[in-house]
This record gives sequence, structure tokens and C-alpha cells, in this order.
Amino acid sequence: MKVSTRGDYASRALLSLALHAEGSGPTSVRDIAERTGLPQPYLEQILLALKGAGLVRSKRGVGGGYILAREPHTITLGDIVSAVDGPIAVGDFGEPHQNGACDHEGQCVLLAIWAMVSHYMRRHLDELTLADIATMARGEREWPMVETADTLD
Repeated sequence: MKVSTRGDYASRALLSLALHAEGSGPTSVRDIAERTGLPQPYLEQILLALKGAGLVRSKRGVGGGYILAREPHTITLGDIVSAVDGPIAVGDFGEPHQNGACDHEGQCVLLAIWAMVSHYMRRHLDELTLADIATMARGEREWPMVETADTLD
């Protein structure tokens, strides 16, 4: 799976809302775009998808904009990515056959592996909340480290 630009932009936009949520009202799309460096027209489309998923609310008119619809500790990275990219999976290969009833050599074992990898991706994205990421962005918590072959030896 590759997180799309939409998934990245949606995460950045909601992180901006979480970082600036204290005591403020709605944030305009223009302000979010300026803070994050994201293109405003594309950001508007993404925010509409996030609103449809129940992750943000909007207010029209003067002083209008967007606010988080839920507390940051209840919104996961998985929620955000799924809202704009659809289900989190390594591919659209279908479900493994039951009882070894495979049509082609190696198909069942690979389908089971892709399903397992998809499960792990969803689980890891669902373990990180917007509040966790905001804490990291503020420097109050260590950032995740990537394990590479060099660090595993």
C-alpha cells in the first residue's frame, strides 16, 4: 500500500487543526493551507471528504472554517487515511480460499500473506491518534524510528 497524496494532505490538515484547537474557533481553509503549505483548492476537496467521514465540522460565513468533529485522541491515522483513500489494504486480491481450495499454485498462501500484511498496516495506523502525532510535532514525545537492516543487526 502506498499512502496517497490525499492521505498525506488529510493527515497534515487535521494535524494542523489539532495543533491549533486550543480555545480557538473554526480555522479557515486559507489558514490551514498557509500553515501546512498545501494547495487550497485541493485542500477544500479533502476537507469535504473528511467532513463526510465525520472527522471535521464546518461553519459558514464570517469567522467560519473547520474544526475537529471529535477529540484528537479518538481520531486515528487509520481513520484519516481511510476517509480519503478508502480501505487500508496492500491490494485488492480478495480473501484467501478456505480449506486449501486453491485455484492456482501458491495463490492461497499469498492471499493469506497479503491479508496479514493489510491487517498489520491497519493496526499500526489505528494505534497512532491525532493527539499522539500532535504531541510528537510539539516535541513532547519521541518520533517513531524506522527499523532498517542496519539497525536490526
